[in-house]
Amino acid sequence: MAREIAEIPAATKSLLAQFGEIAAIAESIRKSKRHFIVICGRGSSGHVGVYLRYLFETRLGLLVSAAAPSVVTAYRRPSDMRHVIFIVISQSGRSPDLVTATRLAREYGALTIALVNEVDSPVAAEAELVLPVRAGREHAVAATKTVALSMVAGAQLIAALTDDQDLTQALDRLPQRLTAALACDWSAWGKRLHTAPAAFVIGRGYGFGPAREIALKLTETMQIPALGYSAAELRHGPRAAVTPATPVLVLRQNDEAAATVDDLVYDLVEQNETVFAAGGPAGTLPWIGDDHPICDPIAMLLPAYIAIERATRQRGLDPDKPRHLSKVTHTL
Repeated sequence: MAREIAEIPAATKSLLAQFGEIAAIAESIRKSKRHFIVICGRGSSGHVGVYLRYLFETRLGLLVSAAAPSVVTAYRRPSDMRHVIFIVISQSGRSPDLVTATRLAREYGALTIALVNEVDSPVAAEAELVLPVRAGREHAVAATKTVALSMVAGAQLIAALTDDQDLTQALDRLPQRLTAALACDWSAWGKRLHTAPAAFVIGRGYGFGPAREIALKLTETMQIPALGYSAAELRHGPRAAVTPATPVLVLRQNDEAAATVDDLVYDLVEQNETVFAAGGPAGTLPWIGDDHPICDPIAMLLPAYIAIERATRQRGLDPDKPRHLSKVTHTL
């Protein structure tokens, strides 16, 4: 896991060179003239999907829904998808439910796109278009490199679809910023996790998917119940469960959602909760400063991943081989 986290900057640089594939998929989306997106993914890939949802809805104005594979695998009730772009996200591309959902989406009229690391996988074979992540082999059960690169590939696609030069230039800067992010020491947060009965990770907008992903990594590797919430959603009930014993990590990118995040950090600090904030004027963790709000949440994954990997080992657990988990999950 530690080695694969360290490989993310170089892998991102290589991924950003795939201009032709990105341009071809963007052109296929334009020609399809479809205005509804369905995103299908489990676990970390599902959190990439949350990140992509914000990109498609805020940058393209397209309505996005999360797929429920059990509708077709358990209930056997396929939907009419003639007006849908179906995006399946998978590291291995081998989960039976994702394979079935992709095949039926295509049969029922969707334009199907597979965002995958393994381009020769069954999921990729079922999709019309394949967007490779190009992360290389990932050995640790807990995915890190493939998650970050899947988000980068999604941001690339949005930049191509919108001809957004600011985002394109920010993506060009991203490998260097990812390298700098590797040096950000979030061990102060990691140390508070050793005895925590639970933990919370907060983000909003582009930071919400990464927040949920970090929470999952805590649960996978450290065996801590951890939940990722939006800064707004935390106030609608979950706030009651936050105590000084349950550390709260807050991710903050500099955009329209920032004020809500800042307000939440201020309130939690005033109420004597244990808060660790990345980014913004209330930031308490080392950070590399603001750049593009679409790219910064990806970079925040790296110091969080590093802190989790180290804290897991300090707890006497193996972050590379979490118990009861495997690299390919066979659900249907």
